[in-house]
Amino acid sequence: MPVDRKIRVLIVDDSATVRQTLASVLESDPQIEVIGVASDPFVAARRIRDEIPDVITLDVEMPRMDGITFLRKLMAQHPVPVVMCSSLVEDGTETLMQALEAGAVDIVLKPKVGVAEHLMESRIRICDAVKAAASARVSGARRPPVAVGRTLYEPERKLTADAMLPPPPKAALGSKAMARTTETIICMGASTGGTEALRAVLETLPPDSPGIVIVQHMPERFTASFAQRLDSICAVSVKEAEDGDTVLRGRVLIAPGNKHTLLERSGARYYVSVKDGPLVTRHRPSVDVLFRSAARSAGSNAVGVIMTGMGDDGARGLEEMKQSGAFTIAQDEASSIVFGMPKEAIARGCVDRVVPLQQIAAEIQKASKR
Repeated sequence: MPVDRKIRVLIVDDSATVRQTLASVLESDPQIEVIGVASDPFVAARRIRDEIPDVITLDVEMPRMDGITFLRKLMAQHPVPVVMCSSLVEDGTETLMQALEAGAVDIVLKPKVGVAEHLMESRIRICDAVKAAASARVSGARRPPVAVGRTLYEPERKLTADAMLPPPPKAALGSKAMARTTETIICMGASTGGTEALRAVLETLPPDSPGIVIVQHMPERFTASFAQRLDSICAVSVKEAEDGDTVLRGRVLIAPGNKHTLLERSGARYYVSVKDGPLVTRHRPSVDVLFRSAARSAGSNAVGVIMTGMGDDGARGLEEMKQSGAFTIAQDEASSIVFGMPKEAIARGCVDRVVPLQQIAAEIQKASKR
């Protein structure tokens, strides 16, 4: 169904060039309307008093008040979905991780002006992030999420996992012919709202949990900071995946941003391949790519988990995992910040268990002992 009205966005950034570029990028999507721009948080606060936007894009480093301080004040006084929009500065990754913890819905990178391919990919990513934020549940928000329907305008090709690897062999689909191993592999996928949801799951797992591979839609370098933060609070070991890393009991591998991560098998050993490639279901890394590789390489030795996020990335791959004998789990609507990816998987009839966030860890443990 089409949306009833456009998503109204306020851009907050101290750079006039960035404000102009972001406005052009966002208004290229017919579902989005930029209702104003602000050069700093004080100007933004005055604009919000006149009209509350559906989504705010917010820079980090600005005059008079930094973006993180403004975000915390906003979440305490007038909760609005916020997408942090920052240039890729490695030293700032920790700050942006704090922004997610403070209530930001997502992080996107400012486009690099002048590089056509990057601009196009940035446009897709930024517009999708704003749409996801508009439909997100924000604690304390005074208005319900915007009902974002399926877009009727998608000039870019939406590639499937076929762009990275072929489907599982037909002989494996609908059967459990793949030899069982002593180890179960957990593959998880999440997007909007996933950083905090994944933390809630991983920090409750015991140190001898099955090996886990995760795709969380995040920009490059931020996934390393995300993995380091999880590693500091979890009993399991967490690291950003590197090409050739072995999937081990008690280890969690986070797919690096801007790279696809695939599960591979050599004898009884499972490992990951980290590869370049095109956007798949509008993402890189793509949950569909990971899940399809799990269907091909692990079959009934795998458990697939799909969590909060907008769109359908992972739904088709989870179906392929199910057809190859894997056990499948989806986060329920009530506990999802955005009930998009799980909803699409459930609609395909490929989910064995639909559970709230706080029960996912227990379901993973039970499924690994099937």
